[in-house]
Order: sequence, then C-alpha cells, then structure tokens
Amino acid sequence: MKPQTIGRALGVGLRVAGRVAGERMAAAGQGSATSRADAGAAVTRTAGRTAGKVARGVGGFLRPFGRVGGILWLEVTGVFFFLFALVFATAMYRLRPPSWHGPYDRTFLASVALLAVFTYLGTSSFLRARRK
Repeated sequence: MKPQTIGRALGVGLRVAGRVAGERMAAAGQGSATSRADAGAAVTRTAGRTAGKVARGVGGFLRPFGRVGGILWLEVTGVFFFLFALVFATAMYRLRPPSWHGPYDRTFLASVALLAVFTYLGTSSFLRARRK
C-alpha cells in the first residue's frame, strides 16, 4: 500500500471510531431513570472498550515493524561489536612478541581476551538476528 493510502485509511478509521464512541456516550448520557454515577460508569466502560480496540488495532499494525526493528537493532549491535574487535585485533598485532615463545606483555594478553569477547558478542548478535 502507498503511504498516502495507509494514512487515509487510518484517518477514516479513527474518525469512524470517534463518531461511534461519541454516539455511545451520548446514548448512555440520555438515559431517563439512570443516576449520574451509572451514566458515568457507562461512559467509562464505553471509552475503555473503544480504547482497547484502538490499541489492539494499532498494535497489530505495528507488529511487523517491531520485528524488523529488532532484527535491525541486533545487526547494528553486531557491527558495533565487530568494530571493537577490529580495534583490539590491530592492537594485538602491534603488540605481538617477536617469537611465539617470547615474553607476552599484559596489554597483548588483554587485547587477546577482549578480541575474543567482542568477536563472540558480534557473532552471537548476528546469529540471534538470523534466528528471528
């Protein structure tokens, strides 16, 4: 559907729902032998039902966007974690010892550990996005 068509349909639906709610509230207020408390309770019930129906309709309309938004959030988070992993990989490469058996610096070991953590977080974020 075109955005103009969706907006027009939502506008028409809201106007009709408002008119129906107004008519029901007016009919509840015109009762001959009912007290003010009964009329107020009827208006409150009608407004509550109408609000519940509108909320259910809007929730159904927004459900697909929530799913796509969740997937997008996981993918952006995964890219963010992989950027940190790239930073720690370059630091690890820069701080590597001259030989595999050489003395390891604390910052080198910290870079290795943080590279492993952020690689795990980035990978798990993309895997969760794929499962959704």
